[in-house]
Order: sequence, then structure tokens, then C-alpha cells
Amino acid sequence: MNFQDFNFKQSLMSSIEKANFKEPSPIQEQAIPILLEGRDLIGQAHTGTGKTVAFGFPLIEKMDEDSRADTLIIVPTRELAMQVSDEIYRFGKESGLRTVTIYGGSSYSRQIKHIDNSAVVVATPGRLLELLSTGKIKISPRFVVLDEADEMLDMGFLEDIKRIFSYIPEDRQTMMFSATMPREIQDLAESVLKDPAVVKITKKEVTNANIEQSYYVVDDHERDDALIRLFDYKDPDKSIIFCRTKSEVERLQSFLISQGYSAKGLHGDLEQRQREEVIRGFKSSRVEVLIATDIASRGLNVEDVTHVFNYHIPFNSESYVHRIGRTGRAGKNGVAVTIVTPSEFKALKRIKKDVKSELTTKLVPTKGDVKDKKANQLLLEIANSEPDSSAHDLVEKLKENDDLSNVAYKLAMALINQDKIHGADSIGKNENEIKALLEDRGYDRGRGGRGGYRGRGGNRSGGDRGGYRGRSGNRSGGGGGYRGDRSGSRDRDGGGDRGGYRGDRGGNRDRRDFRK
Repeated sequence: MNFQDFNFKQSLMSSIEKANFKEPSPIQEQAIPILLEGRDLIGQAHTGTGKTVAFGFPLIEKMDEDSRADTLIIVPTRELAMQVSDEIYRFGKESGLRTVTIYGGSSYSRQIKHIDNSAVVVATPGRLLELLSTGKIKISPRFVVLDEADEMLDMGFLEDIKRIFSYIPEDRQTMMFSATMPREIQDLAESVLKDPAVVKITKKEVTNANIEQSYYVVDDHERDDALIRLFDYKDPDKSIIFCRTKSEVERLQSFLISQGYSAKGLHGDLEQRQREEVIRGFKSSRVEVLIATDIASRGLNVEDVTHVFNYHIPFNSESYVHRIGRTGRAGKNGVAVTIVTPSEFKALKRIKKDVKSELTTKLVPTKGDVKDKKANQLLLEIANSEPDSSAHDLVEKLKENDDLSNVAYKLAMALINQDKIHGADSIGKNENEIKALLEDRGYDRGRGGRGGYRGRGGNRSGGDRGGYRGRSGNRSGGGGGYRGDRSGSRDRDGGGDRGGYRGDRGGNRDRRDFRK
């Protein structure tokens, strides 16, 4: 189906068409008709599946420009409050709807004043409860939304939510959205919703089909070089890099700026003013690369993000879904790239299993790959360009001292070489090494030594388990071998970062360097 099938009012449809929205996502397709009927709803779906539109469009459909605090949307963070408010305003402005965001750290009087003139109030629990409990505001919304309910539970807002509902009239339509449904959230739903319909998006539908997902296997010390090489090759228009810690965000921000990128970091220790400034810069494309932690990016909604990079693999599948959901939005295609080390491979396999998505393994492009792609792009630009007088004058001047073929060669070389390609020629693991990981042959497990030399007896080094765990440096790949006549039978050599010798040569120093 498409959005026209919902028969929205013309002002809303006009906004939808301007945004080039075509087909609803699964959560939107199932939730919107239920909400238009006026029923309470529990929507279980992960971040990035289009929940804001799922509840936002029915709300806009039911309100008009004379509405005053008709809708209350409660979200866990200030960033998400701003994002939801912007989204509702974007699609509701042609219907004359105004929105206001309520969160801590901003002026009370300004927020209170705007509540009286706005149809939609988007609020975080702490500030909202404070305003209600002190009598600074009184609202009687017809529609109430709890968004990211499980996140509010994790942040300790459950009791605040319960108290907030004691200040809200029971004659209302209530909708709750949550990625997971722990017992506490189920109990909350039973207490604040009336005979709700339930829409649950299954695991198969969690990740957007418009997102191309891939991963690259590198050693830990190669992360920065791999990231820059992938940037050189993919040439993203607007991208987000996800890190695990604020210190990593700050270090990577400095590194990318030193490489000539317009980059800004976003993490939980920034002041609200700084966060808003970074997000505005990213939305307006003054900042081309945003480096963020999971917490800081919760609710980030920028529709023209072309690429997402996982600098480290996330700790869990839900974080992975949230991260890659920042691209491929509003029906556009997106690219999600994950950089992993051999030691992170188990976590990668777990995520692949949980999200039921196809993550393709790829090799980090070489310098030659980058040059070839730049050359092809140059050919396309030349074919599609129209020369102006200045270009004509330049070529004519060059022809005075050289023939036309040499002029073309020199100009092409100048253009191809104008951007320096950083790092080693080859970065990351090769096809055979990745294949060994996929087959659980475990060469990456060795961390000690430099692969060993001759072992302890020539015919015993390598052994039937190769490097076992690579804990020593003098036994051909680590733990040495046991029986020379079975040397290499499991091909589990690897002993450390430098690879170790091949077990099948039983100590004869035939060294396989897995970093090649």
C-alpha cells in the first residue's frame, strides 16, 4: 500500500508528498489504521522502524489549528524530544499545528508560554512531572503517546511516568511504543491503556531492506586506517560513526579533523547547548561526519544520512539496529559498515543471527581500488560536463608547449592524484583469513609471541593443534604441537598477531603471515 490509501486530509497529504514518502513501513501500515479508529495501542518495534510517523500522522489527521495541548508525547531524552517535535511540526505545519518541547535545562516561563499556544507537547518525564506537580501547568490531552517506554524504564523514569498519568484525565486515547516489553512495561500498559490493540514487528522486519550491510575484518591497530580508506573509497555525503565511549568519540573527532574532514562529536557529557549546536550543524550539512555514542544518538533523525559506520561493533543487537536505522530513512537507500577484529567475530555472528539480516563480508579496498574508482568517477564527470571558456583557455595555453594527448594525460593525473590516499596499500584480513574465521578454525585466537621459530624439537612444532592459544613465543604459533605425525591436521596455527608457522610443516619455519 501507499500513504494515499489512508485517505488523510489534504494538508497532511501535501506534506507527505513534499517529503517524498511513498510506502509505509510495517509498523506504520499496521498501526495507523488502528489509531485512526481511536483505539489504544501497544506498538512493539525497534528504533528506526518509523514509529514517529506511525503515531504522528494519525495525530495530525485528528487535530486542527485551533487545538491546544491536545497531544502529549512523552520521550526519555531531550534529543528525542527535539527530534519528535521537529518531525510532527514538519508534517503538521500545513495543518496549522504548533509544537513545543519540554525538557530540563531550559527556561520555565518560555516553555509554559508555548504550551498555551501549541497543539502538541513533547516532553521528557522529569521536567513534565515538575511542571504538573507544582501546578505550573494543567493539561487535558485527548491523545497521549509513550515513546521508547523500555528506555524510560532503563533510565529510572517508571515512577515518574506513573505519577504523570495521575495528573491526566482518563478520557483519552493512549498509545505506547517500546522495542522490548519487560514485565514492568507490561504492568504499566495494563494500568494506563484501555483494551489496547497490539502491533508487534517481528525480528525479520527489524532492519530496513533499503540498507546495504557489510563488515570488514581488521586487526585492532588498523581501525583508523581502515576507516579512512573506506571513507576514501565510499565517499559518503553525510555519515555517522558510532563509538562505544566518549573518550573514543573525542579522539576520533581530533583524528578526522587532522585528516581534513568536517567532523563533530556527540556524547553524554556535552552541555545541552553544545548538543543542539552539533545536531544543527549536522542537519544543515555544515558538519559532514558525526561521531556519536549510542546514548547521545538516541532519537537522532536526519533523513539524508547516506552511511553509518560502526567503529566498534555494538554490545548488543538492539544497539546495532538502532545505529544502522539512522540511514536508509524515508524510502532512501543507505549503507551500514561495521569494522570488526577477529576477537569480535562471535559478537558479530550473534548480531547476524538476532537481526536476521544479510551482512556481507568485504575486503578493505587497496590504494589501487581507490584510484580505480576515482578514475571511473572522473570519466563520468568528464562525460557529463560542459566546458566553459576558462577551461578552453587553459587547454589552449597548455597546447602551446605540448601535444594534446600529453595535455590530457597530465590533467588526468593531476586530478587523480589531487587527493592523497593514506595508509598501507593493503589493510585488514584477506579472503583466506576471513574464511578461516567463518569456519571457526580459530587462527585469530593466538595473541602471544611472533609466531615462534622452530619449536622444541623440529618435528613437534606446529603439532595437531598448531598454535593452540598462542601464549608463548617460542613454539611455532604459541602453544606448540603434540604429535608431529599429526601436524597441521586442524590447521589451527595462528599464534599471535604475526600469524605463526604452518602446522603442516612440523617446525620447518614455513611461516604464514596472516597480516599479508
